[in-house]
Amino acid sequence: MLAKRIIPCLDVKDGRTVKGVNFVDLRDAGDPVELAWQYSEQGADELVFLDIAATHEGRKTTIDLVKAVARQVNIPFTIGGGINEMKDAEILLNAGADKISINSAAVRNPQLINDLAAAFGAQFVVVAIDTRFLEGQNFVHLSGGRIKTDIKTEDWVHEAQERGAGEILLTSMDHDGTKNGFDNGLLKKINDAITIPLIASGGAGNQQHFVDVFQQANVDAALAASVFHYGEILIPELKNTLRSNAIVVR
Repeated sequence: MLAKRIIPCLDVKDGRTVKGVNFVDLRDAGDPVELAWQYSEQGADELVFLDIAATHEGRKTTIDLVKAVARQVNIPFTIGGGINEMKDAEILLNAGADKISINSAAVRNPQLINDLAAAFGAQFVVVAIDTRFLEGQNFVHLSGGRIKTDIKTEDWVHEAQERGAGEILLTSMDHDGTKNGFDNGLLKKINDAITIPLIASGGAGNQQHFVDVFQQANVDAALAASVFHYGEILIPELKNTLRSNAIVVR
């Protein structure tokens, strides 16, 4: 049985880590490189950095940040935000990123998933999906959740897998930042329907929420931000809790 992964997520804006609720009301959470080092030392399995304003502001992810993180940590990390073409991904990979995360660009140009997977390997390509429940359906949202599409989330997950995505990072906008728990129902439904790893995101508030998402949805990894950034959950303690609930972790 593959070990479940714990992944701190660092949303970066203007060179600082920030965190909000339901994608708004951002507050400062510290220096991303310093936090990355701390999480690496604590036993995080991977890290995700999302330049949350890059797509909205029409600019590229900070290369300097990638290089600085690569120098500081010895665990895999994923970079997302503002990646629109093959060249962007190649630059980030060369700067030290292990994976790239594409979200809005993949929806607007689905062929990008195929091209990235063919050029770098599926394991390099994480398709991030921001989803919100509206009118009885889950719909994909773009540009940091600002733009609703008419694409049903489950349909897009299937297409991303078919096109060569190596992993899906699914964020429930309804749960994001609320600390009320992950959207286990949706996560289970999607995880049961795909064969590639699924990373749960949005809603972690305590250690039990991680236990629940692994036991109820059987996701491959659980991602969280503020509970780690503000020291509400320490990764070594979380992993001990998961082990005591018969969940395999590294």
